[in-house]
Amino acid sequence: MYFEYGEKETDYLKHKDKRLAAAIDAIGHIYREVDTDLFLSAVHNIVGQQISSAALKTVWARLNDKFGVITSDTLCAASREDIQVCGVTYKKADYIKDFAKKVQRGEFDVDALRDMPDADVIKELSALKGIGVWTAEMLLIFCLQRPDVMSFGDLGIQRGLRMLYHHKSIDRALFAKYARRYSPYGTAASLYLWAISSGAIPEMRDYAPQRYRQRRDSE
Repeated sequence: MYFEYGEKETDYLKHKDKRLAAAIDAIGHIYREVDTDLFLSAVHNIVGQQISSAALKTVWARLNDKFGVITSDTLCAASREDIQVCGVTYKKADYIKDFAKKVQRGEFDVDALRDMPDADVIKELSALKGIGVWTAEMLLIFCLQRPDVMSFGDLGIQRGLRMLYHHKSIDRALFAKYARRYSPYGTAASLYLWAISSGAIPEMRDYAPQRYRQRRDSE
């Protein structure tokens, strides 16, 4: 399953912004996978924090091999050592178990998030241990498929903006200007900014000073 968007969203974005319009035409439709299992995706995001995609793939495979089906019940029944031995830090194992216990006890209603406004979803998720605002925003996009999400904390989106508009840096005020321009289809715009930041249009470059890019990449 992929994030759903179409001509309605791209036509709107192209009408609002000529540079983005050219990028959309050059890149074409973007297929980004989504996962509607919010609990599983939240756990997956906790596991993946501050490790490479390759490492995440390996660790996630170990967790699935060990637990079979990853649910709040199986994680609550497991010890932190059972989770850690799969390649997860003890700190992350504690976050995962805390989340699983809250879900199992009914202290956190995952399904209720589906009917909440974006801001409330972010507030609820970021109150959990191990889940920050950025992770909550990614869950809004890749689980709930919310149409108007742009994450200021996402380095790829910031890089895409710098490359598309030739900015040396992006502060909150400038970011907010673009978010308003793209609204109510900020998520579709985010997909294209991620693609741009990953080199989808080879002639585009990052205009940030080298030392700025190195500092941001190390964060």
